[in-house]
Amino acid sequence: MPCVRFLAYGHENVIGQHRTTLEITTENFLTREGTCIVGINANQTLAEMPPEVKRLAQLESTVIVLRLQAGDDIQEIRGRGGPGLVYTDTTSMVVRTSSYQCGRTLMVGADKAASDLDRRFVRHLADSNAEILCEIEFITQ
Repeated sequence: MPCVRFLAYGHENVIGQHRTTLEITTENFLTREGTCIVGINANQTLAEMPPEVKRLAQLESTVIVLRLQAGDDIQEIRGRGGPGLVYTDTTSMVVRTSSYQCGRTLMVGADKAASDLDRRFVRHLADSNAEILCEIEFITQ
């Protein structure tokens, strides 16, 4: 099962209140309007994903698991792939509870959005010094 690991960082404006999406970005800033963004300054983009991973992401049968670890806290989000997951974006990766697919979409049909994360975990991400270990696993059925 292919796995991609990378780092992102917290920010004082992380509020994690969006009800349908969760986002990690390579940008180094965040305003309070970015209610879905839970990590900034990521050192991985969707466009940089290995070809094998991009191929697996386009299969509806692929289960995609995103694990976020900050300190001792770990949150796991599970979704699936789809033919529109082309992984072309160079800035952000978006987890969607819906079925909408575009170049920014990491997974669809996710079981959690930003608002579903444990509130203690979100408070941890609101620390600009928080390091977030991110792991994306691609499980084929």
